[in-house]
Amino acid sequence: MSDDLIKVTYRLETPGDLAGLAAKIASDQSTGTFTDLPGETAAVKARCAARVLSLTPLPDAAVPSFPSAGGPFHRADVVIGYPLEAVGTDIAALMTITVGGVYAVRGLSGVRVIDFDLPPAFARHPGPQFGIDGSRALTNVYGRPIIGSIIKPALGLAPADTALMVKELCDAGVDFIKDDEKLMSPGYSPLAERIAAVMPVIDAHQQRTGKRVMYAWGISSADPDIMMQNHDLVVAAGGNAAVININSVGYGGMTYLRKRSQLCLHAHRNGWDILTRHPGLGMDFAAYGKIWRLLGVDQFQINGIAAKYWEPDESFVRSFHSCATPIFSAADRPLPVVGSGQWGGQAIETYARTGQTTDLMYLGGGGIHGHPGGAASGVAAIRQAWEAAVQGISLADYAKDHKALAQALEKFGPK
Repeated sequence: MSDDLIKVTYRLETPGDLAGLAAKIASDQSTGTFTDLPGETAAVKARCAARVLSLTPLPDAAVPSFPSAGGPFHRADVVIGYPLEAVGTDIAALMTITVGGVYAVRGLSGVRVIDFDLPPAFARHPGPQFGIDGSRALTNVYGRPIIGSIIKPALGLAPADTALMVKELCDAGVDFIKDDEKLMSPGYSPLAERIAAVMPVIDAHQQRTGKRVMYAWGISSADPDIMMQNHDLVVAAGGNAAVININSVGYGGMTYLRKRSQLCLHAHRNGWDILTRHPGLGMDFAAYGKIWRLLGVDQFQINGIAAKYWEPDESFVRSFHSCATPIFSAADRPLPVVGSGQWGGQAIETYARTGQTTDLMYLGGGGIHGHPGGAASGVAAIRQAWEAAVQGISLADYAKDHKALAQALEKFGPK
């Protein structure tokens, strides 16, 4: 029955026989090894052996993904089914059995994990505590993207200087502010001192305007106990969000935090790129993101259109749609966070290519701080760009009577 199978899609590449290699992976990653075993009975295989469910050929590659002799290099998308009874629902077991050993298989010139199709038993994992709806409730932003910004420079600001920048951003009208992912608790800005300097600014802004800006604090630590102490400092001060460097804290750290967390968890995926930059190796975001979603991230950074980093637009679009697609229910969708070099000029294409949705956070760093009219104009320009996108008006036309957008187009647009 499909409810008893964990289905994993791999993109395999080999100068040899694809069907034979797929069968070898299914055997090696479940009941078999390099030789026949007296204990590998028909009954054992029936209960626990993985099996190849489908093989879809792809065009050959002229150049191998791993350094390999021979060629041409045959490619296919292969779905292997693993019995739930053999794996269970523990994430460490899932990753060890279906991913870890596959990369080591002899004969592969390339392997990439494309997706997991997980049975309903995996719904036991908590998933997001806040997600899209909770993020909107905490920021009280509806009907448009949540507009966020980042403390810049990323490193070096003392707590008092950070507080001044937070005041500027609050006054500018942002909905969300985050510590840069590189900022956790350095000597020049210990987390406790930063909280003590910044939270009064957040509180005062709320008292004055009625708007509580969400601030996500860098609480990550390889020691789960220290991470929870950091979490508790934020909660005690009235904070409601945290930045989690998910690859650095790991599956266990994330599990430990999510079980106890009272904060909206904003996931930064730094380090993910090494898993995915080579198209024939590593892992697609569809597979990677599902694991972290099950473990409980509420907001997920996924770059954006015309990002300042390497990632092509098509990869961002796939990541966005993956976040927007339920695993088991609509509640397990995290809020997609669109960032990396965003200033508003990408709003129209982002809106078009993500299914004309505003269920996202639009994160501007330099696009807000670097606006010639100041941070308030930077925020206004992003709002105006999204208004234009939703109304189906070109940015150039909308900028004719929207000064902040016009200035942004002049500063950041094509020259």
